[in-house]
Amino acid sequence: MIKEATATVFVFRQGEEAGWRVAMMWHPRFAGWIPPGGHVEADESPAEAATREVVEELGCRVRLVAGPATPLPDGFPHTPVVAPWWIVEMAASPDSHTSERHVHVDHVFVAFWDGDVQPPETRVRWFDEQKLADGADIAEDSRLQAKELFARFSEVEELAHS
Repeated sequence: MIKEATATVFVFRQGEEAGWRVAMMWHPRFAGWIPPGGHVEADESPAEAATREVVEELGCRVRLVAGPATPLPDGFPHTPVVAPWWIVEMAASPDSHTSERHVHVDHVFVAFWDGDVQPPETRVRWFDEQKLADGADIAEDSRLQAKELFARFSEVEELAHS
């Protein structure tokens, strides 16, 4: 089975009122709301793909928040990259990259919105925790991950400031 690296990003932003919201984009092929993301290109890391996809699809810059990970030893000679929060394999139908069924090895990142840079290329909606729970058109795997991140939000914020 063909396996392809992908990156997904849960982008959080403080709402105009109080509270945090997570961005979802409308995906016509799935007829539902999902977080931005896509394939990792040959010349980029999953973290670089994550930020590129957010700019393309949501039209904004983000600051990635490294997932919980074991720190590298002091003096480690190589450049670390931002760790995803999860890495999952999921079955994928034929798409613009591969004409047969395959598997996406999805690197799931968390990020904070850091300003708009261009118009989004798709419909974007910001969901608070309640709207996320009520939204009928949100992909269930995305809902489960976003719900977990809202539940762990103090950890997300702490890691963002470390």
